[in-house]
This record gives sequence, C-alpha cells and structure tokens, in this order.
Amino acid sequence: MKCQLLTATLLLCLHINGQAQLTTAPEGGNKKASISENIGVTDVSIEYCRPGVKGREGKIWGQLVHKGYADLGFGTSKHAPWRAGANENTVIEFSTPVMIQGKPLPAGQYGLFIAYDSLSSTLILSKNHTSWGSFFYDDKEDALRIPIQPVSLDKSVEWLRFEFLDQTDSSATIALEWEKLRFPFRVETDHINLQLASFRNELRSEKSFSSGWQNWNQAAAYCVVNNVNLKEALAWADQAISGPFVGTSNFNTLSTKAQILSKLNRQAEADALMKEALPLGTAPQIHNYARQLLQQKKYKEAFDAFKLNYDKTPNVFTTNMGMMRGYSALANYKKAAEYAQKALPQAPDKVNKDNVQRMLLLLQEGKDVN
Repeated sequence: MKCQLLTATLLLCLHINGQAQLTTAPEGGNKKASISENIGVTDVSIEYCRPGVKGREGKIWGQLVHKGYADLGFGTSKHAPWRAGANENTVIEFSTPVMIQGKPLPAGQYGLFIAYDSLSSTLILSKNHTSWGSFFYDDKEDALRIPIQPVSLDKSVEWLRFEFLDQTDSSATIALEWEKLRFPFRVETDHINLQLASFRNELRSEKSFSSGWQNWNQAAAYCVVNNVNLKEALAWADQAISGPFVGTSNFNTLSTKAQILSKLNRQAEADALMKEALPLGTAPQIHNYARQLLQQKKYKEAFDAFKLNYDKTPNVFTTNMGMMRGYSALANYKKAAEYAQKALPQAPDKVNKDNVQRMLLLLQEGKDVN
C-alpha cells in the first residue's frame, strides 16, 4: 500500500512540475548554432538557430521572411522585425565596446533583428536579448539601428549561417547568409587602445611577476612595433630590465629599451644600450637585429653587428650569411661572394640553398643582395 501511495505521489509531482521532459532536436528541425571570433582582443560571439530553405527557393524573402515590420499574431509586438534566425532570439555579444557601421555600441549582449527590404534592410540590436524571437520586440529597447545593404549570392545557402569576413587586426565584416542573400555589417574595434588597457590591467595582476621579465617586455615591444605609448613603454622596459623579482638584463630586454629610446630621439642612449645588449645575444638574435639596421639604411652599424656575430660564432650558415649581407651593403661584392660560397654547402634545406645561389648571381653582377 505504501509503495502504491509513493508511486502515485511521484507521478503527480512529475505531472505538476512538467520537468521530466526528454531531449529532442530543436522545434521544426532548425539547427542550434554558435560562432565566435576574436577581433584584436575583443571576443565576438553569436548564438542562433538555423532554419533551412527546404525546397522553398524564391519564397524566403518577402514571404517566409516578412518585409519590414509585421504583426506576427502572437506576443506583444504589433510591429516586429525578423528575428534573424529561428526559434528564440539571435544573440550577439561583444566583450568590449565596438563600432558597428561606424556607430558606437557598448560591450554586452544584444538581440539581433533585421527588418528586411530588398533595397535597404535595417539591422537592429536590442538591449532585450532574452525574449522569444521578435514576438515581444519593442523599439524602445533598441541599442542600435542602422541600414544595411542585402547582397546577392551566386550559390544558395541551405542552412542560415553567420560568417566573419574580411578580417583585420581591428575589424571584421559579420554577414548573415541564407538562400541567395547576404546581410553584411562591419564591426570595428579600437584595437590598440584596448590592447594597451588590457596590458595595464594584466600588469597589475599575478602576470606582473609570474612570467618574470617576459610580460613587461612583451608590452613594451608591442608599443615599439606600433609606435605608440612610448613613455609608458619605457617604464615597462625598465621594469623588464631591473624591476624587483622580475628584472633581467638580457638581449631582449635591453634591445627593446634601446628601440624605445631611439623612437624618443635619444639615440646616443640607445646606441650605448645596444653595445651592452649585443654580446648577450644569440646568433639568430644578433643576425635579426643587424638586418633591422639594414632596413634602416644604417649599413656601417649593420656590418659591425654582423662582424661581432661572426667573431662569436664563426663559419656557420647564419653568420656567413650575415657577413655576406654586411659586405654587400658596403658594396664590397667580391668579399660578400666569398662568404656566400662558404654559406652555400651549409644551407639547411633546398629553399635556403636556392636563395644563396640567387644571391651569388646578384653579387657576380655587382648588385646588392639586401
């Protein structure tokens, strides 16, 4: 009797709570999907459901997807755009502030809608990202509303998808594609300032000491490459060299600081620091530094660095190639060819061997190889 009572009570609880449902595919066979990419240090993600064309070619746009705004017969909205997918809201999230088609948008999650028109559609990002589809759309919750131009596709896309296109360090085009239309919009970030802000934040955390000098030097070197924030970069470089518990005086840290000093027009200090750094460098480090000097047209300084490298590590492929480049930069092609001949049998692979042979021909023609 007790068992029968317990069973009846359990069935009643399951019926009331309605929570013991089995897992099934999404309603209507619409596939759930997500896509994410990094634009610089900005994380961008989209969660959506993918309806299929399912033999309805020519009946999607303006029919299945209504034109403009409509009363969908359910929910509170009488003026609803398309939900840019199927089932629940299409949700796009940005981890930092961004620019959409040149207009600013704060970091956060947004419901993504499109008011379709064959000539000029409207992209809508709503502060409400938790409602079901666009049945409860309210334009008072719009965070951004911008015109976007539909683009025709040559091949039909069966399942709706989002793609990241034309990516750079600071931007990407996000495009919704379905059937034979693409709806693109450009996302841009203030990549350099966001990266610098990230460095400042992380260099106040355990990362300020957990990797020794490397993180401080990485932040300083980033500023060198991008020619930004040089005064703060100099402080980071000093921390990498002599900061308590982390500072290390090596080729990397000293050469990074020297490059910053050079960009700050403190060349004498930069030159003195590089004289200290060069004896600490490996053969590849010194070789790469000398090649940077060649790019700056500092031919005598480049030759001196190549020569120092050769004296430290004589008669190996890297240093023979360095001497060849150094003499070539000074227009001593005969001497450069002698080192090229030494480097030729030392070439580690066919690509390098072919490259040395090409340079030898240039030197024999009296031409600089750099």
